[in-house]
Amino acid sequence: MAHIVAVTACPTGIAHTFMAAEALRRAAAQAGHDLHVETQGSVGAQDVLSAAQIAQADLVILAADVSVDEARFAGKTVVHASTAEAIRDAAALIARASAAPGPVSAAPDRALHVVGITACPTGIAHTFMAAEGLEGGARTLGYTAKIETQGSVGAGNTLSPEDIARADLVVIAADTNVDLSRFTGKRVYVTGTKPAIKDGAAVIRTAQAQAAVHGAGAADGDYVAQAASAKAAKNAGTPAFYKHLMTGVSHMLPFVVAGGLLIAIAFAIGSFQFGDQGIFIYEDKYAGTLGNTLFKIGANGAFGLFVPVLAGFIAFSIADRPGLAPGMIGGFLAGLTGSGFLGGIIAGFLAGYIVLWLTRSIRLPRTLEGLKPTLILPLLGTLTVGLLMMFVVGKPVAAALTGLTAWLQGLGNTSAALLGALLGGMMAFDMGGPINKAAYTFSTGLLGAKVYGPIAATMAAGMTPPLALFFATLIFRNRFTKDEVEAGKAAGVLGISFITEGAIPFAARDPLRVIPSLMAGSAVAGALSMAAGCLLRAPHGGIFVLFIPNAVTNLPMYIVAILAGTAISTVMLGLLKRPLGADGLPVGRAVAATAAD
Repeated sequence: MAHIVAVTACPTGIAHTFMAAEALRRAAAQAGHDLHVETQGSVGAQDVLSAAQIAQADLVILAADVSVDEARFAGKTVVHASTAEAIRDAAALIARASAAPGPVSAAPDRALHVVGITACPTGIAHTFMAAEGLEGGARTLGYTAKIETQGSVGAGNTLSPEDIARADLVVIAADTNVDLSRFTGKRVYVTGTKPAIKDGAAVIRTAQAQAAVHGAGAADGDYVAQAASAKAAKNAGTPAFYKHLMTGVSHMLPFVVAGGLLIAIAFAIGSFQFGDQGIFIYEDKYAGTLGNTLFKIGANGAFGLFVPVLAGFIAFSIADRPGLAPGMIGGFLAGLTGSGFLGGIIAGFLAGYIVLWLTRSIRLPRTLEGLKPTLILPLLGTLTVGLLMMFVVGKPVAAALTGLTAWLQGLGNTSAALLGALLGGMMAFDMGGPINKAAYTFSTGLLGAKVYGPIAATMAAGMTPPLALFFATLIFRNRFTKDEVEAGKAAGVLGISFITEGAIPFAARDPLRVIPSLMAGSAVAGALSMAAGCLLRAPHGGIFVLFIPNAVTNLPMYIVAILAGTAISTVMLGLLKRPLGADGLPVGRAVAATAAD
Protein backbone atom coordinates (compact mmCIF):
# COMPACT_ATOMS: atom_id res chain seq x y z
CA MET A 1 0.00 0.00 0.00
CA ALA A 2 1.34 3.43 -0.95
CA HIS A 3 0.66 6.72 0.82
CA ILE A 4 -0.30 9.24 -1.84
CA VAL A 5 -1.15 12.93 -1.65
CA ALA A 6 -2.68 14.82 -4.57
CA VAL A 7 -3.76 18.30 -5.62
CA THR A 8 -6.44 18.96 -8.25
CA ALA A 9 -7.14 22.34 -9.84
CA CYS A 10 -8.68 23.71 -13.06
CA PRO A 11 -8.99 27.26 -14.48
CA THR A 12 -12.56 27.82 -13.24
CA GLY A 13 -12.08 25.82 -10.05
CA ILE A 14 -15.49 24.18 -10.39
CA ALA A 15 -16.18 21.07 -12.43
CA HIS A 16 -12.88 19.42 -13.33
CA THR A 17 -11.29 20.17 -9.93
CA PHE A 18 -13.80 18.09 -7.96
CA MET A 19 -14.39 15.45 -10.65
CA ALA A 20 -10.64 14.72 -10.78
CA ALA A 21 -10.43 14.53 -6.99
CA GLU A 22 -13.34 12.09 -6.77
CA ALA A 23 -11.94 9.91 -9.55
CA LEU A 24 -8.54 9.70 -7.82
CA ARG A 25 -10.13 8.81 -4.47
CA ARG A 26 -12.11 5.94 -5.96
CA ALA A 27 -9.18 4.60 -8.01
CA ALA A 28 -6.83 4.73 -5.01
CA ALA A 29 -9.34 2.92 -2.81
CA GLN A 30 -9.79 0.17 -5.40
CA ALA A 31 -6.00 -0.25 -5.68
CA GLY A 32 -5.60 -0.40 -1.89
CA HIS A 33 -3.67 2.85 -1.54
CA ASP A 34 -4.06 5.58 1.07
CA LEU A 35 -4.86 8.90 -0.66
CA HIS A 36 -5.43 12.47 0.57
CA VAL A 37 -6.59 15.03 -2.02
CA GLU A 38 -6.50 18.82 -1.76
CA THR A 39 -8.86 20.66 -4.15
CA GLN A 40 -8.00 24.19 -5.22
CA GLY A 41 -11.33 25.58 -6.38
CA SER A 42 -13.12 28.87 -6.91
CA VAL A 43 -14.12 28.89 -3.23
CA GLY A 44 -10.52 28.40 -2.07
CA ALA A 45 -8.53 25.32 -1.11
CA GLN A 46 -10.41 22.50 0.58
CA ASP A 47 -9.04 19.45 2.47
CA VAL A 48 -5.67 21.22 2.60
CA LEU A 49 -2.77 18.77 2.91
CA SER A 50 -1.02 18.93 6.26
CA ALA A 51 2.75 18.87 6.70
CA ALA A 52 2.43 15.44 8.32
CA GLN A 53 0.48 14.01 5.37
CA ILE A 54 3.06 15.34 2.91
CA ALA A 55 5.96 14.00 5.00
CA GLN A 56 4.37 10.53 5.14
CA ALA A 57 3.58 10.47 1.39
CA ASP A 58 5.44 8.13 -0.92
CA LEU A 59 4.48 10.15 -3.97
CA VAL A 60 2.59 13.26 -5.07
CA ILE A 61 0.08 13.57 -7.94
CA LEU A 62 -0.62 17.05 -9.32
CA ALA A 63 -3.71 16.76 -11.54
CA ALA A 64 -3.96 20.42 -12.46
CA ASP A 65 -4.61 22.65 -15.46
CA VAL A 66 -3.25 25.71 -13.67
CA SER A 67 0.03 26.46 -11.93
CA VAL A 68 0.38 24.80 -8.50
CA ASP A 69 3.02 25.73 -5.91
CA GLU A 70 5.31 22.69 -5.62
CA ALA A 71 7.73 24.05 -3.02
CA ARG A 72 6.15 22.05 -0.18
CA PHE A 73 6.71 18.81 -2.12
CA ALA A 74 10.49 19.21 -2.43
CA GLY A 75 12.26 15.85 -2.38
CA LYS A 76 9.07 13.91 -3.16
CA THR A 77 8.24 11.95 -6.28
CA VAL A 78 5.93 14.29 -8.20
CA VAL A 79 3.80 13.15 -11.14
CA HIS A 80 2.10 15.78 -13.30
CA ALA A 81 -1.16 15.24 -15.18
CA SER A 82 -4.15 17.20 -16.40
CA THR A 83 -7.52 17.00 -14.69
CA ALA A 84 -8.89 15.40 -17.86
CA GLU A 85 -6.38 12.54 -17.53
CA ALA A 86 -7.40 11.98 -13.91
CA ILE A 87 -11.11 11.99 -14.77
CA ARG A 88 -10.71 9.78 -17.82
CA ASP A 89 -8.48 7.07 -16.32
CA ALA A 90 -7.53 7.68 -12.70
CA ALA A 91 -6.51 4.05 -12.19
CA ALA A 92 -3.89 4.26 -14.94
CA LEU A 93 -2.59 7.54 -13.55
CA ILE A 94 -2.15 6.07 -10.06
CA ALA A 95 -0.48 2.97 -11.52
CA ARG A 96 1.94 5.15 -13.48
CA ALA A 97 2.65 7.26 -10.40
CA SER A 98 3.26 4.20 -8.23
CA ALA A 99 5.80 2.87 -10.74
CA ALA A 100 7.74 6.15 -10.95
CA PRO A 101 11.35 5.53 -9.77
CA GLY A 102 12.07 9.06 -8.58
CA PRO A 103 10.96 12.68 -8.82
CA VAL A 104 9.01 13.09 -12.06
CA SER A 105 8.11 16.30 -13.80
CA ALA A 106 6.26 16.91 -17.01
CA ALA A 107 8.47 19.92 -17.72
CA PRO A 108 10.86 19.45 -20.67
CA ASP A 109 14.57 20.29 -20.64
CA ARG A 110 13.69 23.75 -21.98
CA ALA A 111 10.22 25.10 -21.41
CA LEU A 112 8.62 25.95 -24.74
CA HIS A 113 6.90 29.27 -25.26
CA VAL A 114 3.50 28.83 -26.87
CA VAL A 115 1.47 31.64 -28.40
CA GLY A 116 -1.97 31.32 -29.89
CA ILE A 117 -5.25 32.86 -30.94
CA THR A 118 -8.77 31.79 -30.04
CA ALA A 119 -11.91 32.99 -31.81
CA CYS A 120 -15.52 31.90 -32.23
CA PRO A 121 -18.38 33.31 -34.36
CA THR A 122 -19.92 35.38 -31.56
CA GLY A 123 -16.65 36.02 -29.73
CA ILE A 124 -18.20 35.44 -26.31
CA ALA A 125 -18.04 32.09 -24.52
CA HIS A 126 -16.01 29.67 -26.67
CA THR A 127 -13.31 32.27 -27.36
CA PHE A 128 -12.38 32.71 -23.71
CA MET A 129 -13.02 29.11 -22.65
CA ALA A 130 -10.60 27.93 -25.37
CA ALA A 131 -7.99 30.45 -24.24
CA GLU A 132 -8.26 29.20 -20.65
CA GLY A 133 -7.94 25.63 -21.89
CA LEU A 134 -4.75 26.33 -23.84
CA GLU A 135 -3.16 28.37 -21.06
CA GLY A 136 -3.99 25.70 -18.50
CA GLY A 137 -2.75 22.95 -20.80
CA ALA A 138 0.55 24.76 -21.31
CA ARG A 139 1.04 25.12 -17.56
CA THR A 140 0.31 21.42 -17.10
CA LEU A 141 3.08 20.59 -19.55
CA GLY A 142 5.48 23.03 -17.93
CA TYR A 143 5.38 25.50 -20.82
CA THR A 144 4.72 29.22 -20.90
CA ALA A 145 1.85 30.53 -23.00
CA LYS A 146 0.25 33.75 -24.16
CA ILE A 147 -3.10 33.45 -25.93
CA GLU A 148 -4.77 36.30 -27.82
CA THR A 149 -8.58 36.29 -27.75
CA GLN A 150 -10.33 37.71 -30.80
CA GLY A 151 -13.73 38.28 -29.23
CA SER A 152 -16.77 40.41 -29.86
CA VAL A 153 -15.15 43.37 -28.09
CA GLY A 154 -11.98 43.17 -30.17
CA ALA A 155 -8.64 41.51 -29.56
CA GLY A 156 -7.63 40.90 -25.95
CA ASN A 157 -4.21 39.99 -24.57
CA THR A 158 -2.81 40.96 -27.98
CA LEU A 159 0.37 39.24 -29.12
CA SER A 160 3.24 41.66 -29.64
CA PRO A 161 5.94 41.17 -32.31
CA GLU A 162 8.30 40.23 -29.47
CA ASP A 163 5.88 37.52 -28.22
CA ILE A 164 5.69 36.02 -31.69
CA ALA A 165 9.44 36.26 -32.26
CA ARG A 166 10.26 34.19 -29.19
CA ALA A 167 7.47 31.65 -29.75
CA ASP A 168 8.39 28.04 -30.36
CA LEU A 169 4.86 27.03 -31.34
CA VAL A 170 1.68 28.78 -32.53
CA VAL A 171 -1.73 27.24 -31.79
CA ILE A 172 -4.84 28.65 -33.49
CA ALA A 173 -8.06 27.39 -31.85
CA ALA A 174 -10.76 29.12 -33.86
CA ASP A 175 -14.12 28.46 -35.50
CA THR A 176 -13.62 31.43 -37.83
CA ASN A 177 -10.70 32.17 -40.11
CA VAL A 178 -7.79 34.01 -38.54
CA ASP A 179 -5.17 36.12 -40.31
CA LEU A 180 -1.93 34.12 -40.08
CA SER A 181 0.33 36.62 -41.83
CA ARG A 182 2.03 37.50 -38.52
CA PHE A 183 3.24 33.93 -38.08
CA THR A 184 5.17 33.39 -41.32
CA GLY A 185 8.17 31.18 -40.56
CA LYS A 186 6.67 29.84 -37.31
CA ARG A 187 5.34 26.34 -36.63
CA VAL A 188 1.54 26.73 -36.73
CA TYR A 189 -1.20 24.27 -35.77
CA VAL A 190 -4.86 25.03 -36.51
CA THR A 191 -7.87 23.47 -34.75
CA GLY A 192 -11.30 24.46 -33.43
CA THR A 193 -12.27 25.89 -30.05
CA LYS A 194 -13.94 22.70 -28.76
CA PRO A 195 -10.75 20.55 -28.61
CA ALA A 196 -8.99 23.37 -26.73
CA ILE A 197 -11.86 23.65 -24.25
CA LYS A 198 -11.97 19.90 -23.72
CA ASP A 199 -8.23 19.28 -23.24
CA GLY A 200 -5.78 22.09 -23.89
CA ALA A 201 -2.76 19.97 -22.99
CA ALA A 202 -3.71 17.36 -25.59
CA VAL A 203 -4.07 20.07 -28.24
CA ILE A 204 -0.59 21.41 -27.46
CA ARG A 205 0.92 17.92 -27.57
CA THR A 206 -0.74 17.32 -30.93
CA ALA A 207 0.51 20.70 -32.12
CA GLN A 208 4.07 19.73 -31.21
CA ALA A 209 3.79 16.66 -33.40
CA GLN A 210 1.80 18.06 -36.34
CA ALA A 211 2.49 21.81 -36.61
CA ALA A 212 3.89 22.93 -39.97
CA VAL A 213 5.99 25.99 -40.72
CA HIS A 214 3.63 28.67 -41.99
CA GLY A 215 4.68 30.03 -45.37
CA ALA A 216 7.24 27.27 -45.88
CA GLY A 217 8.33 27.06 -49.50
CA ALA A 218 6.96 30.48 -50.34
CA ALA A 219 9.61 32.81 -51.64
CA ASP A 220 9.54 36.43 -50.58
CA GLY A 221 7.04 38.30 -52.71
CA ASP A 222 5.53 35.10 -54.14
CA TYR A 223 1.93 35.99 -53.36
CA VAL A 224 0.37 32.89 -54.89
CA ALA A 225 2.47 30.49 -52.83
CA GLN A 226 1.86 32.45 -49.64
CA ALA A 227 -1.89 32.57 -50.23
CA ALA A 228 -2.03 28.84 -50.92
CA SER A 229 -0.07 28.10 -47.74
CA ALA A 230 -2.32 30.36 -45.69
CA LYS A 231 -5.50 28.75 -47.02
CA ALA A 232 -4.22 25.25 -46.32
CA ALA A 233 -3.57 26.17 -42.70
CA LYS A 234 -6.79 28.11 -42.26
CA ASN A 235 -9.10 25.41 -43.51
CA ALA A 236 -7.68 22.65 -41.32
CA GLY A 237 -10.11 20.99 -38.94
CA THR A 238 -13.35 22.79 -39.83
CA PRO A 239 -15.71 22.40 -42.84
CA ALA A 240 -14.80 25.19 -45.27
CA PHE A 241 -18.34 26.43 -46.01
CA TYR A 242 -19.25 26.77 -42.34
CA LYS A 243 -15.95 28.41 -41.44
CA HIS A 244 -16.25 31.01 -44.23
CA LEU A 245 -19.87 31.78 -43.35
CA MET A 246 -19.13 32.10 -39.65
CA THR A 247 -16.22 34.45 -40.35
CA GLY A 248 -18.70 36.75 -42.08
CA VAL A 249 -21.28 36.34 -39.34
CA SER A 250 -18.78 37.09 -36.56
CA HIS A 251 -17.86 40.41 -38.18
CA MET A 252 -21.50 41.21 -39.00
CA LEU A 253 -22.93 40.68 -35.51
CA PRO A 254 -21.59 43.89 -33.89
CA PHE A 255 -23.33 45.94 -36.61
CA VAL A 256 -26.61 44.06 -36.13
CA VAL A 257 -26.51 44.29 -32.34
CA ALA A 258 -25.53 47.98 -32.30
CA GLY A 259 -28.18 48.85 -34.90
CA GLY A 260 -30.91 46.86 -33.18
CA LEU A 261 -30.23 48.36 -29.77
CA LEU A 262 -30.13 51.90 -31.19
CA ILE A 263 -33.49 51.32 -32.89
CA ALA A 264 -34.92 49.98 -29.62
CA ILE A 265 -33.61 53.03 -27.74
CA ALA A 266 -35.08 55.30 -30.43
CA PHE A 267 -38.52 53.76 -29.88
CA ALA A 268 -38.11 54.16 -26.11
CA ILE A 269 -37.26 57.86 -26.45
CA GLY A 270 -40.10 58.33 -28.95
CA SER A 271 -42.56 56.75 -26.53
CA PHE A 272 -41.36 59.00 -23.73
CA GLN A 273 -41.73 62.14 -25.88
CA PHE A 274 -44.82 61.35 -27.96
CA GLY A 275 -46.64 58.60 -26.10
CA ASP A 276 -48.28 55.91 -28.22
CA GLN A 277 -47.19 57.68 -31.41
CA GLY A 278 -43.52 57.13 -30.49
CA ILE A 279 -43.61 53.78 -32.28
CA PHE A 280 -43.68 55.80 -35.53
CA ILE A 281 -40.55 57.79 -34.62
CA TYR A 282 -39.01 56.85 -37.99
CA GLU A 283 -41.52 59.01 -39.93
CA ASP A 284 -40.30 62.25 -41.52
CA LYS A 285 -42.55 64.42 -39.33
CA TYR A 286 -40.27 63.56 -36.38
CA ALA A 287 -37.09 64.48 -38.27
CA GLY A 288 -34.57 66.31 -36.10
CA THR A 289 -35.72 64.75 -32.83
CA LEU A 290 -33.29 62.63 -30.83
CA GLY A 291 -35.38 59.49 -31.33
CA ASN A 292 -35.57 59.95 -35.11
CA THR A 293 -31.82 60.60 -35.28
CA LEU A 294 -30.98 57.48 -33.29
CA PHE A 295 -33.31 55.46 -35.52
CA LYS A 296 -31.46 56.67 -38.62
CA ILE A 297 -28.09 55.83 -37.09
CA GLY A 298 -29.27 52.31 -36.28
CA ALA A 299 -31.41 51.56 -39.34
CA ASN A 300 -29.61 53.47 -42.10
CA GLY A 301 -26.10 53.32 -40.62
CA ALA A 302 -25.51 50.03 -38.80
CA PHE A 303 -28.18 47.98 -40.62
CA GLY A 304 -27.10 49.49 -43.93
CA LEU A 305 -23.61 48.11 -43.42
CA PHE A 306 -24.21 44.64 -42.02
CA VAL A 307 -24.85 42.92 -45.37
CA PRO A 308 -21.73 44.40 -47.04
CA VAL A 309 -19.67 43.42 -43.98
CA LEU A 310 -21.13 39.90 -44.02
CA ALA A 311 -20.30 39.46 -47.71
CA GLY A 312 -16.91 41.12 -47.43
CA PHE A 313 -15.62 38.91 -44.66
CA ILE A 314 -16.97 35.72 -46.23
CA ALA A 315 -14.85 36.65 -49.27
CA PHE A 316 -11.92 37.59 -47.00
CA SER A 317 -12.12 34.17 -45.35
CA ILE A 318 -11.86 32.46 -48.74
CA ALA A 319 -9.38 34.66 -50.62
CA ASP A 320 -7.70 36.77 -47.91
CA ARG A 321 -7.41 40.55 -48.29
CA PRO A 322 -7.84 40.69 -52.11
CA GLY A 323 -11.36 39.29 -51.66
CA LEU A 324 -12.48 41.96 -49.19
CA ALA A 325 -13.30 44.78 -51.62
CA PRO A 326 -15.17 42.63 -54.18
CA GLY A 327 -17.08 40.97 -51.36
CA MET A 328 -18.16 44.21 -49.66
CA ILE A 329 -19.13 45.80 -52.97
CA GLY A 330 -21.11 42.68 -53.87
CA GLY A 331 -22.87 42.91 -50.51
CA PHE A 332 -23.69 46.57 -51.10
CA LEU A 333 -25.14 45.68 -54.50
CA ALA A 334 -27.25 43.01 -52.78
CA GLY A 335 -28.88 45.90 -50.91
CA LEU A 336 -29.40 47.87 -54.10
CA THR A 337 -31.04 44.91 -55.84
CA GLY A 338 -33.23 44.08 -52.84
CA SER A 339 -31.71 40.62 -52.39
CA GLY A 340 -30.81 41.36 -48.76
CA PHE A 341 -28.79 39.04 -46.59
CA LEU A 342 -29.36 36.05 -48.91
CA GLY A 343 -27.84 38.03 -51.77
CA GLY A 344 -25.03 39.13 -49.45
CA ILE A 345 -24.13 35.54 -48.62
CA ILE A 346 -24.11 34.61 -52.31
CA ALA A 347 -22.05 37.70 -53.16
CA GLY A 348 -19.51 36.82 -50.48
CA PHE A 349 -18.98 33.30 -51.75
CA LEU A 350 -18.90 34.45 -55.38
CA ALA A 351 -16.31 37.12 -54.62
CA GLY A 352 -14.18 34.79 -52.54
CA TYR A 353 -13.99 31.94 -55.00
CA ILE A 354 -13.66 34.17 -58.05
CA VAL A 355 -10.74 36.05 -56.50
CA LEU A 356 -9.18 32.80 -55.31
CA TRP A 357 -9.42 31.42 -58.87
CA LEU A 358 -7.90 34.60 -60.29
CA THR A 359 -5.10 34.38 -57.72
CA ARG A 360 -4.18 30.90 -58.88
CA SER A 361 -4.73 31.52 -62.59
CA ILE A 362 -2.97 34.81 -63.25
CA ARG A 363 0.77 34.42 -63.68
CA LEU A 364 2.98 37.51 -63.66
CA PRO A 365 6.73 38.07 -63.51
CA ARG A 366 7.99 38.07 -59.95
CA THR A 367 8.72 41.80 -60.15
CA LEU A 368 5.04 42.53 -60.92
CA GLU A 369 3.54 40.05 -58.44
CA GLY A 370 2.88 42.84 -55.95
CA LEU A 371 0.30 44.35 -58.32
CA LYS A 372 -2.04 41.38 -57.94
CA PRO A 373 -3.39 41.91 -54.40
CA THR A 374 -3.60 45.71 -54.67
CA LEU A 375 -4.74 46.32 -58.25
CA ILE A 376 -5.50 43.37 -60.50
CA LEU A 377 -7.45 41.10 -58.14
CA PRO A 378 -9.70 43.81 -56.60
CA LEU A 379 -10.44 45.28 -60.03
CA LEU A 380 -11.24 42.04 -61.84
CA GLY A 381 -13.01 40.58 -58.80
CA THR A 382 -15.22 43.63 -58.31
CA LEU A 383 -16.02 43.83 -62.02
CA THR A 384 -17.04 40.17 -62.23
CA VAL A 385 -19.00 40.06 -58.98
CA GLY A 386 -20.71 43.38 -59.71
CA LEU A 387 -21.94 42.25 -63.12
CA LEU A 388 -23.14 38.92 -61.74
CA MET A 389 -25.03 40.61 -58.89
CA MET A 390 -26.68 43.20 -61.14
CA PHE A 391 -27.63 40.96 -64.07
CA VAL A 392 -27.79 37.37 -62.78
CA VAL A 393 -28.15 37.02 -59.00
CA GLY A 394 -29.89 40.16 -57.74
CA LYS A 395 -33.43 39.95 -59.15
CA PRO A 396 -34.10 36.20 -58.62
CA VAL A 397 -32.79 36.29 -55.05
CA ALA A 398 -34.72 39.50 -54.35
CA ALA A 399 -37.89 37.76 -55.52
CA ALA A 400 -37.11 34.77 -53.29
CA LEU A 401 -36.47 37.03 -50.29
CA THR A 402 -39.68 38.95 -50.94
CA GLY A 403 -41.58 35.68 -51.06
CA LEU A 404 -39.94 34.45 -47.86
CA THR A 405 -40.73 37.74 -46.11
CA ALA A 406 -44.36 37.66 -47.22
CA TRP A 407 -44.70 34.04 -46.12
CA LEU A 408 -43.23 34.79 -42.68
CA GLN A 409 -45.42 37.85 -42.19
CA GLY A 410 -48.52 35.94 -43.26
CA LEU A 411 -48.03 32.90 -41.06
CA GLY A 412 -51.04 31.83 -39.04
CA ASN A 413 -50.76 30.92 -35.40
CA THR A 414 -50.22 27.21 -36.06
CA SER A 415 -47.62 27.69 -38.79
CA ALA A 416 -45.82 30.37 -36.76
CA ALA A 417 -45.71 28.05 -33.77
CA LEU A 418 -44.18 25.27 -35.89
CA LEU A 419 -41.48 27.61 -37.20
CA GLY A 420 -40.79 28.88 -33.69
CA ALA A 421 -40.51 25.32 -32.40
CA LEU A 422 -38.06 24.44 -35.17
CA LEU A 423 -35.88 27.49 -34.47
CA GLY A 424 -36.08 26.81 -30.73
CA GLY A 425 -35.02 23.19 -31.08
CA MET A 426 -32.10 24.23 -33.28
CA MET A 427 -30.94 26.75 -30.69
CA ALA A 428 -30.74 24.06 -27.99
CA PHE A 429 -29.44 21.18 -30.09
CA ASP A 430 -25.74 22.08 -30.05
CA MET A 431 -25.73 25.29 -27.96
CA GLY A 432 -23.37 27.49 -29.93
CA GLY A 433 -22.50 24.98 -32.65
CA PRO A 434 -23.32 25.05 -36.38
CA ILE A 435 -27.05 24.31 -36.01
CA ASN A 436 -27.49 26.91 -33.29
CA LYS A 437 -25.64 29.48 -35.38
CA ALA A 438 -27.68 28.62 -38.48
CA ALA A 439 -30.92 29.45 -36.63
CA TYR A 440 -29.48 32.67 -35.23
CA THR A 441 -27.98 33.79 -38.57
CA PHE A 442 -31.27 33.17 -40.35
CA SER A 443 -33.16 35.20 -37.76
CA THR A 444 -30.74 38.14 -37.64
CA GLY A 445 -30.58 38.27 -41.43
CA LEU A 446 -34.32 38.89 -41.56
CA LEU A 447 -33.99 42.06 -39.47
CA GLY A 448 -32.98 43.94 -42.61
CA ALA A 449 -36.34 42.97 -44.13
CA LYS A 450 -38.14 44.18 -40.97
CA VAL A 451 -39.13 40.66 -39.94
CA TYR A 452 -38.75 40.61 -36.16
CA GLY A 453 -40.59 37.44 -35.10
CA PRO A 454 -37.89 34.78 -35.68
CA ILE A 455 -35.22 36.66 -33.73
CA ALA A 456 -37.62 36.95 -30.78
CA ALA A 457 -38.15 33.18 -30.87
CA THR A 458 -34.43 32.40 -31.12
CA MET A 459 -33.48 34.65 -28.21
CA ALA A 460 -36.20 33.19 -25.98
CA ALA A 461 -35.14 29.68 -26.94
CA GLY A 462 -31.46 30.49 -26.45
CA MET A 463 -32.02 31.80 -22.92
CA THR A 464 -34.02 28.77 -21.83
CA PRO A 465 -31.31 26.00 -21.63
CA PRO A 466 -28.92 27.61 -19.11
CA LEU A 467 -31.81 29.02 -17.10
CA ALA A 468 -33.39 25.56 -16.86
CA LEU A 469 -30.13 24.06 -15.65
CA PHE A 470 -29.84 26.78 -13.02
CA PHE A 471 -33.29 25.96 -11.63
CA ALA A 472 -32.79 22.20 -11.99
CA THR A 473 -29.62 22.32 -9.88
CA LEU A 474 -31.60 24.14 -7.19
CA ILE A 475 -34.77 22.03 -7.25
CA PHE A 476 -33.29 18.61 -8.07
CA ARG A 477 -29.95 18.90 -6.30
CA ASN A 478 -29.64 15.15 -5.82
CA ARG A 479 -29.43 14.72 -9.62
CA PHE A 480 -26.23 16.77 -9.85
CA THR A 481 -22.75 16.62 -8.37
CA LYS A 482 -21.51 19.38 -6.09
CA ASP A 483 -19.45 20.93 -8.86
CA GLU A 484 -22.46 20.88 -11.21
CA VAL A 485 -24.55 22.68 -8.59
CA GLU A 486 -21.87 25.36 -8.42
CA ALA A 487 -21.71 25.53 -12.23
CA GLY A 488 -25.49 25.94 -12.30
CA LYS A 489 -25.15 29.37 -10.68
CA ALA A 490 -22.91 30.55 -13.51
CA ALA A 491 -25.32 29.03 -16.04
CA GLY A 492 -28.13 31.17 -14.62
CA VAL A 493 -26.15 34.37 -15.18
CA LEU A 494 -25.28 33.31 -18.71
CA GLY A 495 -28.92 32.39 -19.38
CA ILE A 496 -30.35 35.80 -18.56
CA SER A 497 -27.64 37.28 -20.80
CA PHE A 498 -28.65 35.07 -23.77
CA ILE A 499 -25.43 33.03 -23.79
CA THR A 500 -26.62 29.51 -24.52
CA GLU A 501 -23.11 28.07 -24.12
CA GLY A 502 -23.63 28.07 -20.35
CA ALA A 503 -25.39 24.71 -20.80
CA ILE A 504 -22.50 23.00 -22.59
CA PRO A 505 -20.75 21.41 -19.55
CA PHE A 506 -23.97 19.70 -18.47
CA ALA A 507 -24.79 18.48 -21.98
CA ALA A 508 -21.28 17.15 -22.49
CA ARG A 509 -21.48 15.05 -19.32
CA ASP A 510 -24.95 13.56 -19.88
CA PRO A 511 -26.02 14.31 -23.48
CA LEU A 512 -28.73 11.66 -23.82
CA ARG A 513 -30.78 13.14 -20.96
CA VAL A 514 -29.80 16.81 -20.99
CA ILE A 515 -30.03 17.68 -24.70
CA PRO A 516 -33.58 16.31 -25.27
CA SER A 517 -34.75 18.07 -22.10
CA LEU A 518 -33.32 21.38 -23.25
CA MET A 519 -34.60 21.02 -26.82
CA ALA A 520 -38.14 20.40 -25.57
CA GLY A 521 -38.20 23.56 -23.48
CA SER A 522 -36.56 25.70 -26.16
CA ALA A 523 -39.02 24.44 -28.78
CA VAL A 524 -41.94 25.42 -26.52
CA ALA A 525 -40.42 28.85 -25.86
CA GLY A 526 -39.91 29.48 -29.58
CA ALA A 527 -43.37 28.20 -30.48
CA LEU A 528 -45.16 30.35 -27.89
CA SER A 529 -43.16 33.43 -28.89
CA MET A 530 -44.02 33.08 -32.59
CA ALA A 531 -47.65 32.05 -32.00
CA ALA A 532 -48.21 35.07 -29.74
CA GLY A 533 -46.77 37.43 -32.36
CA CYS A 534 -43.86 38.57 -30.20
CA LEU A 535 -41.41 40.81 -32.06
CA LEU A 536 -37.90 41.76 -31.00
CA ARG A 537 -36.00 44.71 -32.47
CA ALA A 538 -32.73 44.14 -30.56
CA PRO A 539 -31.04 40.88 -31.61
CA HIS A 540 -29.11 40.35 -28.37
CA GLY A 541 -28.99 41.42 -24.75
CA GLY A 542 -31.16 38.83 -23.02
CA ILE A 543 -33.32 39.97 -20.13
CA PHE A 544 -31.78 43.44 -20.14
CA VAL A 545 -33.45 44.30 -23.46
CA LEU A 546 -36.88 43.62 -21.97
CA PHE A 547 -36.68 46.80 -19.92
CA ILE A 548 -36.41 49.00 -23.04
CA PRO A 549 -39.92 50.26 -23.97
CA ASN A 550 -41.16 48.94 -27.35
CA ALA A 551 -38.06 46.76 -27.86
CA VAL A 552 -40.40 43.76 -27.54
CA THR A 553 -43.90 43.59 -28.92
CA ASN A 554 -46.35 41.69 -26.65
CA LEU A 555 -43.89 41.66 -23.75
CA PRO A 556 -46.14 39.76 -21.27
CA MET A 557 -46.47 36.77 -23.59
CA TYR A 558 -42.76 36.91 -24.38
CA ILE A 559 -41.97 36.56 -20.69
CA VAL A 560 -44.50 33.72 -20.47
CA ALA A 561 -42.75 31.96 -23.37
CA ILE A 562 -39.36 32.15 -21.66
CA LEU A 563 -40.76 30.99 -18.32
CA ALA A 564 -42.78 28.16 -19.87
CA GLY A 565 -39.80 26.85 -21.84
CA THR A 566 -37.58 27.07 -18.77
CA ALA A 567 -40.14 25.24 -16.62
CA ILE A 568 -40.57 22.40 -19.11
CA SER A 569 -36.84 21.82 -19.44
CA THR A 570 -36.39 22.01 -15.67
CA VAL A 571 -39.08 19.39 -15.02
CA MET A 572 -37.75 17.09 -17.76
CA LEU A 573 -34.24 17.30 -16.32
CA GLY A 574 -35.65 16.27 -12.95
CA LEU A 575 -37.54 13.35 -14.48
CA LEU A 576 -34.85 12.04 -16.85
CA LYS A 577 -31.74 12.44 -14.71
CA ARG A 578 -31.31 9.82 -12.00
CA PRO A 579 -30.46 10.60 -8.37
CA LEU A 580 -26.78 10.31 -7.53
CA GLY A 581 -25.29 8.28 -4.71
CA ALA A 582 -22.52 9.34 -2.34
CA ASP A 583 -19.94 8.19 -4.90
CA GLY A 584 -21.32 10.54 -7.54
CA LEU A 585 -22.77 7.72 -9.67
CA PRO A 586 -26.48 7.27 -10.48
CA VAL A 587 -28.07 5.23 -7.71
CA GLY A 588 -29.04 2.29 -9.92
CA ARG A 589 -25.60 2.11 -11.47
CA ALA A 590 -23.91 2.32 -8.09
CA VAL A 591 -26.00 -0.59 -6.80
CA ALA A 592 -25.21 -2.66 -9.88
CA ALA A 593 -21.50 -1.95 -9.49
CA THR A 594 -21.62 -3.01 -5.84
CA ALA A 595 -23.40 -6.26 -6.70
CA ALA A 596 -20.85 -7.01 -9.40
CA ASP A 597 -18.02 -6.52 -6.90
